[in-house]
Amino acid sequence: MTTGHVYVLGTCDTKQAELGYIARLLNESGVATRIVDVSTRGAPAQAEISARTVAGFHPHGAQAVFCGDRGRSIGAMAEALRRYLATRTDIAGVIAIGGSGGTALVTPALQALPLGLPKLVVSTVASGNTAPYVGGSDIAMLYSVTDMEGLNRLSRVILCNAAHAMAGMVRSPCPRQDDPRPAIGLTMFGVTTPCVDQVVHHLSGRFDCLVFHATGTGGRAMERLADDGTIRGLVDVTLTEFCDLVAGGIFPCDTDRLGAPIRTGLPYVGSCGGLDMVNFGARDTVPERYRQRRLVEHNPQITLMRTSADECREMGRMIGQQLNRCEGEVRFLYPEGGFSLLDQPGGPFYDPDADEAFYTALDQTLEQTARRRLIRLPHAINDPAFAAALAHEFSCIFKESTDNAQYPPE
Repeated sequence: MTTGHVYVLGTCDTKQAELGYIARLLNESGVATRIVDVSTRGAPAQAEISARTVAGFHPHGAQAVFCGDRGRSIGAMAEALRRYLATRTDIAGVIAIGGSGGTALVTPALQALPLGLPKLVVSTVASGNTAPYVGGSDIAMLYSVTDMEGLNRLSRVILCNAAHAMAGMVRSPCPRQDDPRPAIGLTMFGVTTPCVDQVVHHLSGRFDCLVFHATGTGGRAMERLADDGTIRGLVDVTLTEFCDLVAGGIFPCDTDRLGAPIRTGLPYVGSCGGLDMVNFGARDTVPERYRQRRLVEHNPQITLMRTSADECREMGRMIGQQLNRCEGEVRFLYPEGGFSLLDQPGGPFYDPDADEAFYTALDQTLEQTARRRLIRLPHAINDPAFAAALAHEFSCIFKESTDNAQYPPE
């Protein structure tokens, strides 16, 4: 048997056969298990960890879970499960099954578990929008195809694959990733890739560069790692998630974007990458009110819309207000030549007036000090000179913010 247990999560009042099947397959693979019942009806069930035990971890006790209202019960059990799993010291991995309600119940707890710990959810909603369930975590989701109403010729295969996948992750854990370089976070979109590639080239000799795709969850994942101390600084090249927050796109950040540098005081260098575009799905999903705007079909599933001057002004104010709350070293670099590969002379999103509206709003909002500066440069964001400036500014403020004696010299 492996060290620790795989926790098998689900509602035993409706999924007892499936949970038992997964546990048996894991046991046969040499993996110890604990079935955890997260039912909200309070009925007795066959499980190592009863629903009442889990519910008892809710701040208001088990009665908050077994309240008779399904929606409130699911939310309360989700909170109880998060708190329960946080107390366990023997978790080698977690596998869960559920429909829409069960998936909504278990995934907040899985999101709170450490990154790198194996997490797998077999769900009827795994083929749709999984962002609310995965968030900024590394949860793997497997579509169940059929609903989970007992075992059948198809569900046995899918659950067997899931159990064996979990067994493989637990029995062959990845070795610890040690690196003497401090880790830093960078944000990238396809339209800012040339810039970020060059910044990484400049900094990778001294820093372990973790690049995040700026799709809403990417920004949240980066900031989570900043909050927990994994990341020691941010080169936030691509703030495009603000566009979708302002205009209702599909990859928005939340209102806590930039919260990590506010809370931690980490050295922060930011820029305007992708602030020229809002993301929607296929062209026919673009809201009617936007159909006459400048649109570009990025691929069959993604349609981009050029941000307006008003939207750019709003983002300038929002970003400036957040940066004003940062107590650490902050540099924000403005590229006069455009915000992306599409926002350059001859490009479909080239709009210097809209870009300038962002700058003016940011300049008027940002309270500049010796530690918080706005730097305007005569380059496009993907120009090599702009990438070099980003890397230089970060290197300088990192030195000012951190004792660098233990890191390789520049």
